[in-house]
Amino acid sequence: MLAEIFETVMIVSFGISWPLSIVRSYKSRSTKGKSLLFMCFIVFGYLCGVVSKCISHTYNLAFWFYFPNIIMVSTDIALYFRNKAIERKAAENAAAE
Repeated sequence: MLAEIFETVMIVSFGISWPLSIVRSYKSRSTKGKSLLFMCFIVFGYLCGVVSKCISHTYNLAFWFYFPNIIMVSTDIALYFRNKAIERKAAENAAAE
């Protein structure tokens, strides 16, 4: 039981940072300071956690917090691609001038 509480606290703690990262990505319209590989590894890790819970049939509170975290990191990944396109277009416009 105590291990499940600590796992839930860990997942929630990680999850607290993602909304801040999403807002920063949205407002900055830049990929500076972002690592696509890092974010993909985070999603992969969360998915492994979900698979682990499914294999062990441990559907505790921590299990349910994996999903909002996956959604938030995926949102940040989508913003990464949006921002990359914005940067590419700005570079093309600057080259054309």
